[in-house]
Amino acid sequence: MSTADPLSRERAHLAASRSALRAMREDVEALDISDVTANWVNAQVLQHQIEQRIKALADLSDTPLFFGRLDYLHAPGAEQAEGAQGESFYIGRRHVHDADGDPMVIDWRAPVSQPFYRASKKNPMDIALRRRFGYTGGDLTAYEDEHLSDPAEAAKTSKLLQQEIERPRVGPMRDIVATIQPEQDEIVRSGLAGSVCVQGGPGTGKTAVGLHRVAYLLYAHRERLARTGTLVVGPNRSFLHYIEQVLPALGELTVGQATVDDLVAHVEVRGTDDARAATIKGDARMAEVLRRALYSHVTMPTDPVIVVRGSRRWRVPAYELEELVQQLLDRDIRYGAAREALPQRIAHAVLVQMERSGEAPDDRVQDAVARNSAVKAAVKTIWPAVDPAKLVLRLLSDADFLAEHAEGLLDEDEQKAILWAKPARSVKSAKWSAADAVLIDEATDLIQRTPSLGHVVLDEAQDLSPMQYRAVGRRCTTGSATILGDLAQGTTPWATRSWQEALTHLGKQNAVIEELTAGFRVPTDVITYASRLLPHIAPGLTPVASIRENPGFFEVRKVTEASEVVAACKELLTNEGSVGLIAADTRIPRLTEELTAAGLAWVTPGEETTQTTRLTLVPASLAKGLEYDYVVLDEPSAVVNAEPDERTGLRRLYVALTRAVSGLIVTHAAPLPNQLG
Repeated sequence: MSTADPLSRERAHLAASRSALRAMREDVEALDISDVTANWVNAQVLQHQIEQRIKALADLSDTPLFFGRLDYLHAPGAEQAEGAQGESFYIGRRHVHDADGDPMVIDWRAPVSQPFYRASKKNPMDIALRRRFGYTGGDLTAYEDEHLSDPAEAAKTSKLLQQEIERPRVGPMRDIVATIQPEQDEIVRSGLAGSVCVQGGPGTGKTAVGLHRVAYLLYAHRERLARTGTLVVGPNRSFLHYIEQVLPALGELTVGQATVDDLVAHVEVRGTDDARAATIKGDARMAEVLRRALYSHVTMPTDPVIVVRGSRRWRVPAYELEELVQQLLDRDIRYGAAREALPQRIAHAVLVQMERSGEAPDDRVQDAVARNSAVKAAVKTIWPAVDPAKLVLRLLSDADFLAEHAEGLLDEDEQKAILWAKPARSVKSAKWSAADAVLIDEATDLIQRTPSLGHVVLDEAQDLSPMQYRAVGRRCTTGSATILGDLAQGTTPWATRSWQEALTHLGKQNAVIEELTAGFRVPTDVITYASRLLPHIAPGLTPVASIRENPGFFEVRKVTEASEVVAACKELLTNEGSVGLIAADTRIPRLTEELTAAGLAWVTPGEETTQTTRLTLVPASLAKGLEYDYVVLDEPSAVVNAEPDERTGLRRLYVALTRAVSGLIVTHAAPLPNQLG
C-alpha cells in the first residue's frame, strides 16, 4: 500500500496522535509540586487534581482516539473571502495537541466540531468533506467520505454510521459520540441555564443523550460545575453499573452517581409498604402535611423575657415577642433558620432598649444577649428544635397527630392506610420503608436547606412519585436538570401521567420538553410488535420508528418445557454479542435451576458480561434501562400477572420486549396477553 493512500495517511495521523497523547500524559506525570504548594492541604488537593488529569488522559486501546474528520471550505470564524484556505480537523473524544500546542484531535464538544453532527447537503455549514472512520478493535480499518458542498453528489446514508449503531455489545453501555444524530445533538448542546425533559421511547438514545449533555456542560462550564457539582440519578444500582463507564470514556471523572434511595438515606430502610400506602406517602399532599406538623411546634409566647446584665434588667414583653415570631413565620424561611434567627431578634429588641436608656452596645453585646440563658430558654419553648425522623415517626404512629395535620388533605381511609399497625418506640427500632425515607428527607429540607448542585441528570424519571421528584428537585434548586424517561415504561403504581405534572413537582416548570421518536437500537420487527401495547398503556404517545437497516431477528415460540427456554438461549449464544434472558421475578428460581442443569454460565444484572459469559439472567423488575444484543423473553403473561394491575403489567411487558438490539425470541406456554394480538 502506497504512502499516498488515504487510509495509510489516516493511520499515520492516528499513531502520531496517540504518541502526542502519551506525551501529554507524561508531561503531567512529571510535574513537580514540591515548591508550589504552601501547605500539605494544598499539596493534597493539587496532587488529586493531577491524578485525575492523568486518568483523563488515558489512552484506551480499544476506543478510537478520533472517529471523524471535517474539511472546512474556509477557516472557521474567518471572513469567507475568495481563495481563503480551509482547515481540516479530526474529531474525537478528547483534545490532543502536539509539542507545539497545535491541535491533532479536537474535542467533540468544541464549537468547531458541531458540523460533524449537524451538517447536511441542505445546510453544509461550510464543510467541504465529512469523513467517518471505521475501526476493528483499536485499529483504523476503513473510512467513508461525504462531499457536503458538492452539488453533484447525492445525499447518502452512511454505512459506517449504520454499522456502528448496530454493532454487537458486550459489557457496559458505550458512549455514542461517533453516532450522535442532529436532533440528539440539539439536546446535548442546550445551555446550562435551562432544564430539558426528554421523552424517548426504547432505543431512542435518551440515556446516552443525557450523559453526553453532562459531558458537554462540563466542557462548556467546567469552572462553574467544578464548584457546584454534577450528579446522575438512576433507578437502581444495576442501571448505574451499566452506564458508569460512559463518562470516564469521555474523560469526565467527577460526576457522581446515585439512586433516589441513596439521596434520602437518612435512616436504614428495613420495611416495605403495600402499593396503596406507598402511593399515598409519595403524594405531593404529604409535603403540606409535614409542613403543618413541623410548624405546629411553634407556640406563641405568653410570658415576657427578662434579661439580667449586671445590675440592670431588660424586659421584652410577650406581645413584642409574638410580633417577632409572627414576622419570622411570615417570611416563610426554613424552620431551622428561623429558630437560629429568633434569639438575635430578641437580643436586638433588648439592644434597642439599652440605646434608649443611653447605653452604646455593640454587636458583641447583642451576641452575648442572644446567648443569655433566659433568651435560650424562651427560644426552646417558643421554637423548639425538631428532629425530622422523629417528626415522621410521630405522624405515622400517632393517629390523632396525623389527623390534626392531614385534615382537608387526606381522608380517613388514606390516613389509616399510612399509619403503622405497630408503632415503633424509637427512630432506630422503626422499620422504615423507602417512602418513609423520602418523607424524612422532605422534613429535613423544611428544617434546613438541602445543598444544591449545578446540574442533575434524572434517568427513568417516569417511575418517580411526586415526593421523590421533590427530593431530586431540591438538589438542583439553583442549578438545572436533564430529565429522561418514557411515559409508556412507567411501572410503579404512582407512575408519571404527564411530564408537565412531573416538572411541577421537580420545581422545573419551565423546562423544555423534547421528544425523541427515531429508534436507533431496537429492530423494526421488535418495536412494531411491542408497539401493539401502546394504545393500552400510553394512548397519546408517538410510536418509535426504527431507522435501522437490519430488521433484526424476531420470533414467537410456543414451548412446553423450561428446557426449551434454555435451548433458545443456547441458540442465540451462537451469535456475537450479549444475550439477556428476561422473565417474571417469580420464575427466576426455576430458570436458575434449568440453566445450572444445562451447564450454562450466566451473570445477574449489575455483573459485567465477558466474552466467555455473555448470558445475563434478568428479573423483569430490573430490566428497565438495560440492553442486550439478543433477548429471550420468557412467558409474557407471567410478567403481566406479577404486577398489581393489568396496565402496570402491560407496561412492564413493554419494557421487557424492547431490551433487544439485534433479535428477540418470545417463549410462552400460557396464552399471550390479548393486547399483543
